[in-house]
Amino acid sequence: MRRSVFLTILYLAVVTPFFQAHAADNIAARLNTLETELGRQSEIIRQQQQTINSLQQELTEMKTPEVQPARQSAPPLNAGISGLFGASALTNPNISLVLDTFAYTSDLTTDELENRGIPGYTTSGLEQRNGFNLRAAELFLFAPVDPYFNLYAALPVTEEGVELEEVYAVTTALAEGWQVKGGKFKSNFSRLDAQHPHAWDFYDIALPYRALLGDEGLGGEKGVQLTWLPAWPIYTQFGAEVFQGENDLLFGADAGSGPHACSLFVKSSVDTTDNSTLYFGPSVLFGKTRNSTVVAGAEFDGDSALYGLEAVWKWKPTNSQKVTLQSEYLYLDQDGTLTDAETAQADALCRRQDGFYVQGIYQWQRWRFGVRYDMLELFADSFERAGQEQDMGATPWRATGAIEHNLSEFTRIRLQYNHDRSSRDDRGNDEAILQFLYGIGAHAGHSF
Repeated sequence: MRRSVFLTILYLAVVTPFFQAHAADNIAARLNTLETELGRQSEIIRQQQQTINSLQQELTEMKTPEVQPARQSAPPLNAGISGLFGASALTNPNISLVLDTFAYTSDLTTDELENRGIPGYTTSGLEQRNGFNLRAAELFLFAPVDPYFNLYAALPVTEEGVELEEVYAVTTALAEGWQVKGGKFKSNFSRLDAQHPHAWDFYDIALPYRALLGDEGLGGEKGVQLTWLPAWPIYTQFGAEVFQGENDLLFGADAGSGPHACSLFVKSSVDTTDNSTLYFGPSVLFGKTRNSTVVAGAEFDGDSALYGLEAVWKWKPTNSQKVTLQSEYLYLDQDGTLTDAETAQADALCRRQDGFYVQGIYQWQRWRFGVRYDMLELFADSFERAGQEQDMGATPWRATGAIEHNLSEFTRIRLQYNHDRSSRDDRGNDEAILQFLYGIGAHAGHSF
């Protein structure tokens, strides 16, 4: 018994220090491993902090021009590579070309198309002819001029020659929210009016525009535009424009010796859901008018105001699908004198006319399907000459269907059918258009 106790005590006395030493070695090894891992993690954190600091510095440099005051001292004229006036040359301009060509067929003859106006609105007929047509090869140029201006130009080339449709400068360094545009440009009176024909959802412009402004809307006008985009929770832009007023249908170059047309507009945009947006706003065009395009053989001289209300709703549930609904209402208020060219008899003319269009586009991958209905004289139908209401005939309207395929970002093929009853006679115009659009170069993206 005593011997067993003695052996046990001896065993513990010999073995215990060995296990304690082994345990101590394990703890030391673990500590060494943890210290090594901690050092590695510290190095990673240090590198990531350097990356964060670098990115913050880049972001600060990018934001710096936006918070600088509107009026800044100009850079030295001898800074950098010499430009046009001795200043630094920034970049080469972006240049692009868009070809718009189409094949057209109608059940009307060439003479009938040329004389197919809209009585009470315009005496101008249709320019397209049966067979192959070239609308334009439109050249676009854009480049920053310096830190304070960007310069844009659009030059459509047709079979008649080269037209200077747009050329204007836009400020880039005014106080936040303010911008000035000057030169010759398409008015922002409405979304449709500001677009070039190749950006339309259909081959032709909506019927109210053709009746009240012309085949391409107001067109390029010489003038100046001022817009303000306040920092509000809801996107809201206010704008005002002053034009020379050379549009043949609404104003006329001879209506005044200087600028005689103006526009005011408000544009707003709100998200209706996580994947849909509503864009809307009122506008007005007003000024002096003198033209001979409303009544054949007579000249009108007076005042005109065109009121507009537009709305665009876009829904994009997936990257391969999109639905766009768009509508606009136009109302014309015009008063003045209509003078007969042969007899020189002057009669008072009072017009209260309106029109609207509604269209829908469904996009599935590279295919787009569209329908449109447009009509004049929805609520207002008054054409008084010398106090007598004139009966112009049936209500003008048109129905349109289109299907298009975008082979790539640079090629679009569109097939469109119109049933047109705008000439107020008993005969409609059934027309089909096969349109081809090709674009090359760096073309700026279109607005929402």
